[in-house]
Amino acid sequence: MLEIIQSGGWMMVPILIASALALAITLERFFTLRANKIAPRDLLSQVWGWMKNKQLGADKLHALRDSSPLGRVLAAGLINSRHGRQIMKESIEEVASHEIHEMERYLNALGTIAAVAPLMGLLGTVFGMIKVFTDIMTLGTGQANMLAGGISEALITTAAGLVVAIPALICHRILQRRVDEIVVYMEQEAIKLVDVLQGDRETVNSSFQPEKAE
Repeated sequence: MLEIIQSGGWMMVPILIASALALAITLERFFTLRANKIAPRDLLSQVWGWMKNKQLGADKLHALRDSSPLGRVLAAGLINSRHGRQIMKESIEEVASHEIHEMERYLNALGTIAAVAPLMGLLGTVFGMIKVFTDIMTLGTGQANMLAGGISEALITTAAGLVVAIPALICHRILQRRVDEIVVYMEQEAIKLVDVLQGDRETVNSSFQPEKAE
């Protein structure tokens, strides 16, 4: 393997760096973008329980903000619920946009690596072919084995670029899809909160009837 990397020439260096970055970003994002950590399924039900039992004080709001990104979104809505639907929605959207930005961190870099890695490999192949044709001009075409070996080495960078790009592209699509699914769920939970607190919807537990904000 080391001989193959060395035979690829100096263009293998940026390709290897790109592969290391892609691997690091993929592992970090898969670990970070866990739905149960970002948007716990039972969080809104827990908030309803606090409200029903009149336990939703400053300490609970602080704990809610610290619990998860969804918790911060819901807390922003709860804090501003007394100011009406529009202000409540705007505060939720403001916090949600920040949380979405955090979830999408490094994904652009991963997508860039997936797009650039094949180009780096192709560039390495072009440089290698230039070297091969220079050798043909110098030595002629009589040494077929040497020329075949030179062409083979020139194609190594293209193969390396594709080996980096294909998994990076697949992981980028998977991670982007995961972000989209989490965002949709967070949006649904925030809409439920707004509708209930503004009197347009009842909670699952019909015994809890929040007062409509003035």
